[in-house]
Amino acid sequence: MRRAILESVASDRELIQIVSAAMAEAARLSGVWLACKPGCAECCIGPFPITQLDAWRLREGLAQLERRDPERAARVRRRSREAVARLADFPGDLTTGILDEGEEAEDRFACLPDEEYCPALDPEALTCDLYEARPITCRIFGPAVRTGGDVLGVCELNYRGATDEQIAACQVQVDPGGLEDGLLEGQREQTMVAFALVG
Repeated sequence: MRRAILESVASDRELIQIVSAAMAEAARLSGVWLACKPGCAECCIGPFPITQLDAWRLREGLAQLERRDPERAARVRRRSREAVARLADFPGDLTTGILDEGEEAEDRFACLPDEEYCPALDPEALTCDLYEARPITCRIFGPAVRTGGDVLGVCELNYRGATDEQIAACQVQVDPGGLEDGLLEGQREQTMVAFALVG
């Protein structure tokens, strides 16, 4: 069991390195088109689903934060509990935080309030308290990136005045070997940041 956990941790580190390298290349290609910087939290508003791997990474990051800065970690936990308490129409299991699957659940998820900050975000500094442990979605949002065959949307603050061709020239492939899919084999259940952090 311990060996499997260590292998998963090593594989997750490899995934983060792959994603980080792709995002560095996206930033290099995008240059002045990118508006992303500390203090910009446009992409930190509203709920979004995360994988169990993301949830595990967030919990590990929170545990590390508790050792370094217990007061800051307590604020993250408090914001997470408050966010969960506001999810009256959560499309999933309120005990486990696991989202239901299917079209009806997706429709209910789309109706969740989307005007509040992620509980990992410090609302005063507008920086992520768990930045090093953030989900893959957070790591890749903003620049023009591709995962699998899908083109992800770019942040509306980026590429202002750029043509479609200029944006396409900035695209990079994230995780071309499908490492994340391999790590998630048999673990397709999703949750949300707040639920990952309340425990």
